[in-house]
Amino acid sequence: MQYVELACRGTLGLVFLVSLGGKVTGWRAFVASVPGLAPGLPAVPVATGVAGAEGCAIVLLALRPAAGYLLAGALLAAFAAAIALAVRRGDRASCRCFGRASAPLGPTQIVRNLLLAALACAGLIAPAAVWEPAGAALALAVAALLAAVFVFFDDLADLLIERNI
Repeated sequence: MQYVELACRGTLGLVFLVSLGGKVTGWRAFVASVPGLAPGLPAVPVATGVAGAEGCAIVLLALRPAAGYLLAGALLAAFAAAIALAVRRGDRASCRCFGRASAPLGPTQIVRNLLLAALACAGLIAPAAVWEPAGAALALAVAALLAAVFVFFDDLADLLIERNI
């Protein structure tokens, strides 16, 4: 079970790292997407706060896993709620979750964030222990694979789900 915790931590850390990198490299597009998710709030401070919180989650997952899981879970739940509210309002803003993509907000992003929040919960309750090198390497390889699935979740959903346009 200790390898489950490591895989959860690695997956969340990699997803937040890719997300933060995409936001920083596509900063203007990310800032421009904020009003669709947080109407009425100032875009630059909200974008800066989100990027800062994601950076904190990465550091905490590495150094203080329990705090990292709590912050990651809270962020992911807040992201899911913001997207759900935007969809409910009928806002078809672009999801700039990873900076590069411009898919319209929808249920796919809500599901992705809720699955990641569940992963944070699983990591929080999974026992941490001393790892054997081979087991740790395998857990981190699984984390890399899962992170790739979550980063490309929108694209995978488009391939697997028929959309009526």
